[in-house]
Amino acid sequence: MSRKITQLGPVGQLAYLPQDFDAAVRYWTETMGVGPFYLMENVALGDCKYKGVPTAAVFSIAIAYWGDVQIELIRPENAEPSIYTGEYAVTDSLHHICIFVESIAEARAACAEAGAEILVEGTVGADGEVIYVDAGNGPGHVIELLQNMTGADAIFQMIKDAGQDWDGTEPLRKLG
Repeated sequence: MSRKITQLGPVGQLAYLPQDFDAAVRYWTETMGVGPFYLMENVALGDCKYKGVPTAAVFSIAIAYWGDVQIELIRPENAEPSIYTGEYAVTDSLHHICIFVESIAEARAACAEAGAEILVEGTVGADGEVIYVDAGNGPGHVIELLQNMTGADAIFQMIKDAGQDWDGTEPLRKLG
C-alpha cells in the first residue's frame, strides 16, 4: 500500500497570495489578531525550477503564527514563471498548504506514488529543499513540502514566541 501525502506530517502552514498585500496584513493582524508578521523580502529559491524549467522567480513573504499553524502571505516581486504568476496564482483565498517534512526524498516518493505533479522545486539555504505539488484537481490544490534548512526551526520558534501575548504593536517586522 502506498504512503499517503498526509502521512508525511500535519499541515504546518496556510499560505495566501493576496492581491493587496498590505490589506491582507491588516486583516490578519487587526481582524484576526494574528501577528506580528515577519517579512522576508526578495526571496529566491536556489536551483529553482517551475514545471522542470529553470526560473528566476522572486517573492516576498510575511509569516506569523496562529497557534501552532503558520500564516504566510506572499507577494510576487517579478513576473517569472511560478505558482504565483501563472495558472496557479489563485489570489485572495487559500493558495497552498505546507507540510514540514524530515526527508524531501520521502516526500518526493509519496508524491510520485500519489501521482502528484511537481510544480516547483528548489533549495532553501545551504541544506534545505522544497517542492510544491499539484496532487490533483488543479489550481487551488497546491501542497508545499519543506525540509527546512539548518537554523529555520529557531527562526520559526522566534516568530511563534513573538505571537504569544502580542500587544498589537509593529504588526509587520522585517526579518534579516
